[in-house]
Amino acid sequence: MITKANRLQQVKEYYFSTKLREVRQLKAEGKPVINIGIGSPDLDPPITVSRAMQNAIEQNHIHGYQSYQGIPELRSAIADFYQQHYHVSLNPENEILPLMGSKEGIMHISMAFLNPRDEVLIPNPGYPTYTSVTNLVEAVPVYYDLIEENNWFPNLEALAKTDLSKVKIMWVNYPHMPTGSKPTEQLFKELVTFGKQHQILIVNDNPYSFILNDTPKSILEIEGAKEIALELNSLSKTFNMAGWRIGMLLGSVKNITTVLQVKSNMDSGMFYGIQQGAIAALQSDVNWFKNLNDVYKKRRKTAWEIADTLNCTYDKNTAGLFVWAKLPEGKIATEVTDELLYKYNIFLAPGTIFGSNGEGYIRISLCVPEEILQEVLTRISKIN
Repeated sequence: MITKANRLQQVKEYYFSTKLREVRQLKAEGKPVINIGIGSPDLDPPITVSRAMQNAIEQNHIHGYQSYQGIPELRSAIADFYQQHYHVSLNPENEILPLMGSKEGIMHISMAFLNPRDEVLIPNPGYPTYTSVTNLVEAVPVYYDLIEENNWFPNLEALAKTDLSKVKIMWVNYPHMPTGSKPTEQLFKELVTFGKQHQILIVNDNPYSFILNDTPKSILEIEGAKEIALELNSLSKTFNMAGWRIGMLLGSVKNITTVLQVKSNMDSGMFYGIQQGAIAALQSDVNWFKNLNDVYKKRRKTAWEIADTLNCTYDKNTAGLFVWAKLPEGKIATEVTDELLYKYNIFLAPGTIFGSNGEGYIRISLCVPEEILQEVLTRISKIN
């Protein structure tokens, strides 16, 4: 009998993979399930993106392998984007690495820097993939608490009093998913200082900067950050290109080169046409962000009404594609979401899938049309 690798003993199938299979089955049985659980944008990319892609695929000699580092024009477009929107100066030659989605980057970074039994600081609540990938490379997840009373920021003073001798990487994610907490310049300064003091690579996962947020920030804005920090970014949320799988990693020459040692052995470059589409997206003007957020503001208002109807509380000063709502005292997140799914045909995410500190919370996605959110509101209005 062929047995699976030991590393998979600590890794489960991704929650949304299994739950969406169940949702599809319920729909196949005729249940009118509405999915407001996942963050896959339903809106289209800028029209310039599809035009650039179309123009590219009609060219000759573009169907072969591409550079592992992406075409120079894409790296230059990323550098210009970071300079314009984050005021961060990056050398397109060696401080930028295009990725096939930032999720790929989480694996590449982990493979590049972690040895078995190295420790990794992971936010609780946080993106489950940080834990899965840490386990896959046989490193050790060490969770640090994020709580509402501290704006979902890490308590670095308390962390510094723990044994950090085996910690190699600290994952941070601001604007934060799932809570939507926005970063401050002071937070990023403290993270850079913390990384330098303890020789820990700080990796900021930054795909939500422009969603319902007028002040996008990058950890690389902080003086000296490149010495100790990497940043992941993505076109998935900002430009509605989740299925295109376009991400980027940014940092020092040394760190980017280290990650490239892994990446260059894992793929054979991104399709030329997709890279041209990415360039067009990155060159979008500010009206793109304004129009996108006008849509999300309307949806968020309805999502707040949904949360109100469920007697939840929430912070209105957040960013990202979700409303993170606190349930009434004593309510169990999975019990609430299961009741909504099986009785009212509404699927949303329980906070516990993001960690134990997500207990007592639910997450409502804004990635569905306004009329669908209104239908959800109508259904749950019958609960009380």
